[in-house]
Amino acid sequence: MRIVGIDDVEYASLLPVPLTTVHQPCLEIGAGAIAIQLDVTDKASITAAAERIRKEFGRLDLLVNNAAISNTTKQPGMSIAEYAKLTRPSNVSLDEVRAVWETNVFGILAAYQAMLPLLRESSDARIVNVSSGVGSLADNATPGFAYRAIFGPVYPASKAALNAITLAMMIELESTGINVNLVSPGFTKTNLNGYAGTESLEDGSREVVRAALLGPDGPTGTFTRWENVTIPW
Repeated sequence: MRIVGIDDVEYASLLPVPLTTVHQPCLEIGAGAIAIQLDVTDKASITAAAERIRKEFGRLDLLVNNAAISNTTKQPGMSIAEYAKLTRPSNVSLDEVRAVWETNVFGILAAYQAMLPLLRESSDARIVNVSSGVGSLADNATPGFAYRAIFGPVYPASKAALNAITLAMMIELESTGINVNLVSPGFTKTNLNGYAGTESLEDGSREVVRAALLGPDGPTGTFTRWENVTIPW
């Protein structure tokens, strides 16, 4: 059985999009794929998704937290560098910070809290949180890091916060057998960055899939990009 939107007692992915958006991908996955509407900023939506999974399947084997937005105010045609200049700590709109963090940080934590009881029902449960290398505090503290100039309180700091939240999950679950791993898809060409990325969607998916398919004896507590390359925290 495959669920998309959360995806599957076997493969679960949180996508903050309308059900119609994932209907066609469900058909492409094959027979048995089921789309579930889920908005990680809506408590009722999260609760309903968890209740449906419990009612229909009784457990969740894999949770992939992929929900993220990069901004709410960036204008069409504005470059990432131009947006970064408008969102420095000294001039950023706190409403912009709150809006992005609501999805990228609080939404992920809310989904985790709702789905954890279902993961505990599985004999082989795993969590994969999708972050970004721009959230690496170690890299951003290093002069010469390629993306250091755009580190700011909105998207990059939200990913740093997600990394911290994920570490807290890892510590909480380290004696339970539920593996937790953090991955970066790389600078992927998606709507999130205005299609300015340099890697294809297929390339960006590879490390997420690799981590999702790790068995019960696989590593936990890692932060990686393709192909299993460690990212400094």
